[in-house]
Amino acid sequence: MIEIDKLTKLFEEKADAAGLTSELEQLRVEFLGKKGYIAEQMANLRNVEADRKKEVGQKINEVKQFIEDAIQKRFAEMLAAEEQRLIDKTEAYDESFPIDTETGSYHPITLVQREVEDIFRSMGFSVEDYSEVTDDFNCFEALNIPKHHPARDMQDTYYLSTGQLLKTHTSAAQNTILRKYSADLEKGLPLRAVFPSRCFRNEKIDACHENTFFQMEGMMVDRDISISNLIYFMKTMLSEVFQRDVTVRLRPGFFPFVEPGFELDIQCLICGGDGCPSCKDSGWLELCPCGMIHPNVLTAGGVDPEKYTGFAFGLGLTRLAMMRYGIKDIRVFNSCNLKSLSQFTDRTFNTSEKED
Repeated sequence: MIEIDKLTKLFEEKADAAGLTSELEQLRVEFLGKKGYIAEQMANLRNVEADRKKEVGQKINEVKQFIEDAIQKRFAEMLAAEEQRLIDKTEAYDESFPIDTETGSYHPITLVQREVEDIFRSMGFSVEDYSEVTDDFNCFEALNIPKHHPARDMQDTYYLSTGQLLKTHTSAAQNTILRKYSADLEKGLPLRAVFPSRCFRNEKIDACHENTFFQMEGMMVDRDISISNLIYFMKTMLSEVFQRDVTVRLRPGFFPFVEPGFELDIQCLICGGDGCPSCKDSGWLELCPCGMIHPNVLTAGGVDPEKYTGFAFGLGLTRLAMMRYGIKDIRVFNSCNLKSLSQFTDRTFNTSEKED
């Protein structure tokens, strides 16, 4: 017990002498580390009489707590003193000094993304986040994409030296989101989620293709979900974004993670359907691959396909921004041309004056 009391006094002396945070850290290791004084005293408990071990052990813990609290307090005092020294060295602020009144602006894709997020929130969807770096299982295997599928070829996917990859589509988050909410489905709560993110593909860059682009994945899973639900939500979203009726078409499409699968195309708003480089002279722009979630994907996500069905869609935010703001070349988005990008606001609609 005497040694423990001496330990407290020794710590106080050394703590008072410590003038730097690095010295305080050394003190923490010296007293609280694995080979420190406290650990040594705890090891010595084996030499204490059985009827006194509880008393001595309690005393050691009290000293340990005292040291921990003292170090934390002393560290906070040092940080506050350092901040004050920095403040004292700072030159006085001159309120009359002129400032630049020009403000920055959000990127047009960010504006569109936030607007679409708000639209889906109003329809009961949650907005989820997902890493840009993923693995083969989430990007392919969990989405019912077999080993031989062309999407796995090196010309499409950026593989990393770690064995991971840059996700080629926002569908890579489906398995994670399904598992996150699978228990809620059993409680009668439908899964409604969207997850916007940046995607990467090793593609030839032209007016309507980039190797870096933005998508928004969406899913709804519940009992008795049908294609009619999918069409309703997509039409509602598009009418809200463009504030007018938009001509769309739904055509069959193959995607391993949906069955049946569709391509939802939007009539090109750049040329009005007459044909231009943005739509490859077809008059239509592929906007949203979609369909009913494949039973294998539901099973991989911990959801029983015998009880639940759902739809999924991959909305191209980059192409949606092109249509929304009348941008004819996708490369404008990554141009870093502030003059071109700063003209867009959340109140800007498609006009003929926008950046070519």
